Amino acid sequence: MILKPGIRPGICCDHAGYELKNLIIGYLESQGISVDNFGTDSTDSCDYPDFAHPLAVAVEEGRNYPGIAICGSGNGISITLNKHQGIRAALCWNVELARLAREHNDANVLSLPARFIEPEEALRIVDAFLNTGFEGGRHQRRIDKIPVGCC
Repeated sequence: MILKPGIRPGICCDHAGYELKNLIIGYLESQGISVDNFGTDSTDSCDYPDFAHPLAVAVEEGRNYPGIAICGSGNGISITLNKHQGIRAALCWNVELARLAREHNDANVLSLPARFIEPEEALRIVDAFLNTGFEGGRHQRRIDKIPVGCC
């Protein structure tokens, strides 16, 4: 498991991801994993950046790791998260993408498209993301080239 001792995963969503977020929190807590919830806390219409930015900052600063972010398509919240230099958010809608996001991209935030995946599949994706390590090697060289101004 990629969890770091003493550091809790963080999770956020917009209104479209609220129900899935709660399912994931309950699932992780049933496995003894406490999660920091960055909101939203209802299905009332809201703006995903209001929740994505605080999660991104917490992951960048090392207060939370990894992050899980959910919106209707997963796109908007991923785009917002990836504006942060220290974030590598990966939009995953199946287990294989989650594994590759970790193995090849060292993704530190999992983004889920709440309106396009079944809850059971979402939990399998979360498991794959949390239980897959980064391969390093040639992939590290590529990761090092991601930040703006690095090359």
